[in-house]
Amino acid sequence: MLRFEPNSSWIPPFQCQTIELGRWQLGLKFPHWLKFQKNLSELDISGAGISDFVPIWFFNLSPKFKYVNLSYNQLAGGISYLNVKDSVDFTSNRFTGPLPRVIPTLQFLILSNNSFSGSLFELVCHSLSRGRIEVLFIDKNLLTGEIPDCWNHLESLKNFNLGNNNLTGKIPPSLGRTVLHWLNLRNNSMFGELPSTLQNLTNLRILDLSENHFSGNIPAWIDDKLSSLTVLSLRSNNFDGYFPHEICDLQYLQNLDLSHNNIFGAIPNCLSNLSAMAYRRYQKNYQFLWASTRTTLISFSALLMLKGREDDYSATLGLVTSMDLSTNSLTGEIPKELGSLVELRSLNLSRNLLTGNIPDEIGNMELESLDLSMNQLNGEIPSSFSNLNFLNHFNVSYNNLTGQIPTSTQLQSFENFSYMGNHLCGPPLTKHCSTKRSPPDVANNGSSSEGSNVNWLYVSTVLGFVMGFWGVVAPLFFIRSWRHAYYLKLDHVSRKLYVSWATMGM
Repeated sequence: MLRFEPNSSWIPPFQCQTIELGRWQLGLKFPHWLKFQKNLSELDISGAGISDFVPIWFFNLSPKFKYVNLSYNQLAGGISYLNVKDSVDFTSNRFTGPLPRVIPTLQFLILSNNSFSGSLFELVCHSLSRGRIEVLFIDKNLLTGEIPDCWNHLESLKNFNLGNNNLTGKIPPSLGRTVLHWLNLRNNSMFGELPSTLQNLTNLRILDLSENHFSGNIPAWIDDKLSSLTVLSLRSNNFDGYFPHEICDLQYLQNLDLSHNNIFGAIPNCLSNLSAMAYRRYQKNYQFLWASTRTTLISFSALLMLKGREDDYSATLGLVTSMDLSTNSLTGEIPKELGSLVELRSLNLSRNLLTGNIPDEIGNMELESLDLSMNQLNGEIPSSFSNLNFLNHFNVSYNNLTGQIPTSTQLQSFENFSYMGNHLCGPPLTKHCSTKRSPPDVANNGSSSEGSNVNWLYVSTVLGFVMGFWGVVAPLFFIRSWRHAYYLKLDHVSRKLYVSWATMGM
């Protein structure tokens, strides 16, 4: 956090080839003294607190520029041309206008989180034609139109990020003729089915097509051709069809997100074959260091929905394992085989049509997040859930679960909404569990118990009346001596009552 703010008229008494002032405080104005550096090859003034327009003279400063890093400032203005040979990083500024033209030798072009607008056509089909570009990040901008179909000659492109723009159209087939390791088209308005040429991307490790309008079935070739995938995110699209069993063969897959689609059918048992979610030795921290003439450190990242919130994982991506199949039309029971994925940290099966009991085997996992809400699950929460000691997000609400919530430090720490919409009892709920369990039919229908008591009351009343009636009337009817004695007694009583009444009248 050193500060360096010379007078605006200062002329440095030296000529530098490399200036590294990243995270220094250089003041709000663009450093005017750089205008006198005629031999400058590498410049880093990232995160320097500059909030100004970049002067025109800067982009014509030196024909020897190899590396320029102006990232994480508040620099504004348009850029028509970049005369930089190897690497440009303008991340997180306020640059506007069309994308700049570049020279063919450029390897790293990072323009993320700005306000560049317009089409990709001029940059990709002209400036980068037959170029050496390896990293192209233009995510979080205002780009429009379609991705042009002119990627045939960009044979060195490995990492391509166009997420969070306003792009439309289909994925161009020629994009499958690159050597991509990372393809991110998240949060655009693209549509259509996945082109078959994508199966040529055999080195692809991260594929993020989430939050678009892609449709059709998830292709069967995904297991054979894209076997190196570690992150597959197709979240919030219009994919349909049965759950693709081919995904079960992706041995290195650590993060699977198929949520918010129209996928139906049963969850396949073969998901237990996802070795990276089952065995620690399969987990690899895929952080790649990309370097130009000057060392530039950039790591793979992915936006994942974990623990009920969406976060960007980069440095720790290789340590994260998740499976999100929520908000589809999946049916049947939860496969007990999922319990073998002991390295899985987040499992979300909510908002489906799943039935049956929750498998006991899930309690043997080391989950940090588990969401089974809004299904049709029944039975009790397995007692094995007491072993889920690392849970910090849990939801089984709106099912048909019954019985007592298992006792553990974690399960009693969640709010009531994690359990609502069921027939559960015990802490943390205020509903107490009865000491004696009612028969299943009575427990499932609270009104049947009361109805049973009323019926028995009627039965006992009728039986009492019948026994009393026949205990008195029957002997009088069938035994003559009892009948005469009964009538004589009645006559005697009536005479006494008459005498008493006559005496009182006198």
